[in-house]
Amino acid sequence: MNTRLLTYFVTLAETENFTRAAKRLHIAQPALSVAIKKLEQQLEFPLFHRNERKISLTHEGEVLLKHARLILQQIDDANIAMAELKGLEKGEVKLGVPSMLGSYFFPEILMGFKSQYPNLKLTIIEAGTQSIRQMLLDGELDLGVIHNEDVPERLETEHLITSQMVAVVSEGHHLASLQDIGFEDFFKEELVMFKPGYFHREFIDEVCQSHHFIPKISFETNLLPMILNIVRHNFAISALLELVTEHEKGVIPIPFKKPVYLNIAMAWRKNGYLSLADRAFIDFVKKQCK
Repeated sequence: MNTRLLTYFVTLAETENFTRAAKRLHIAQPALSVAIKKLEQQLEFPLFHRNERKISLTHEGEVLLKHARLILQQIDDANIAMAELKGLEKGEVKLGVPSMLGSYFFPEILMGFKSQYPNLKLTIIEAGTQSIRQMLLDGELDLGVIHNEDVPERLETEHLITSQMVAVVSEGHHLASLQDIGFEDFFKEELVMFKPGYFHREFIDEVCQSHHFIPKISFETNLLPMILNIVRHNFAISALLELVTEHEKGVIPIPFKKPVYLNIAMAWRKNGYLSLADRAFIDFVKKQCK
């Protein structure tokens, strides 16, 4: 077994098709088929169920995939570390950020970091907390901003901020004059929500489950500007971080009677390699949060 065969195997597992995998790897399809058969012969296990249009992993293939991804990620980490020692790597930070924080908390931090480190590249991926956690575990991201609760053991975290989750209504909504709102009154209203996988939606689903509410979700989108416009036009209400309402006109924040605070943290893989660029970014963000 070698890294080339593992790379072919992981690519085929991700694409679930020999033609697409060969195209991504820039090799001929017959060469890929031969390589996969060679790997299966070495391991003495079939790794894929094969049919005409689509392939899928066998149980043995699923076990190997977890290890193969870790092995390839560690090799990438080692190459980055060696390149930095030679002074060949300018550095890149791959950061996953949820929509609300990406729009209202991080822009000034990112611009400040880029001003201080002009040669470093920043790649920002917008996604929900669950997706960011998985991308960190899979090695697709270096760093991620997540809800600091039920964090997988393989991730390390550094607390950034605590922000309150509030109900958000239009200025003309019949609830706009309230000083606070109970969950029962909140869930009587038409709602616009992020899709599952975002900490905003996790909060809503947890409250519904614990209090046996059935939410009336009329709109579901991951586009924050659309959520705000739907609320402004009084078609529905939502629940967002209070920091969002501090920057938006035409919407009113209403705290919940039982206050809801979310702890936001920076996360990375415990056993992953943090490049000089990653460590510089973590230190910079920590200073800004203080």
